[in-house]
Amino acid sequence: MNEPTTLTRDVEASVVPVGTMVTLMKGETAHITQSLGGTYTVIVNGNMFRIESKDADALGLEVQARPAATPTSGPVTQEQLEKQVWESLKTCYDPEIPVNIVDLGLIYDCHLTPIGENNFKADVKMTLTAPGCGMGPVLAQDVQNKLISLEPIDEANVELVWDPPWNQGMMTEAAKLQLGLM
Repeated sequence: MNEPTTLTRDVEASVVPVGTMVTLMKGETAHITQSLGGTYTVIVNGNMFRIESKDADALGLEVQARPAATPTSGPVTQEQLEKQVWESLKTCYDPEIPVNIVDLGLIYDCHLTPIGENNFKADVKMTLTAPGCGMGPVLAQDVQNKLISLEPIDEANVELVWDPPWNQGMMTEAAKLQLGLM
């Protein structure tokens, strides 16, 4: 990646790692360093930012349509939904690390509670690689959005927790290998 592109319009972005929202201006040069999970990490004037998928056009890229809910041939079982939930969570990425948050070991718990005939509430406990990371609310919102996009989930609560503190031992072997830690 790291291809330079000129912003085609003003665009809202989160400053990485503090999470503050700023406006990047039309005509600025952005270097795309990561494009995973539907978001873009860019470097503009030596600073790192996260741009949402809905704003891909500002980078000269095509905005991807949100995937339609997968039609089901009837009610989904809680076990089937749990598999869908974990697959969806694997599409969330830390803007600084090219590994999904599940394989990074940031998801501590995900609990589904039936709240109707074929409706569920998801409660997620997650952490960050560093307690001071300002991207926490941004990542938590990304998780909540991905969960709500699953048809049977009507509510999603995401809680940032710090106990136990995250460490590299919580990563999957695949994540360690991808990051050169093995």
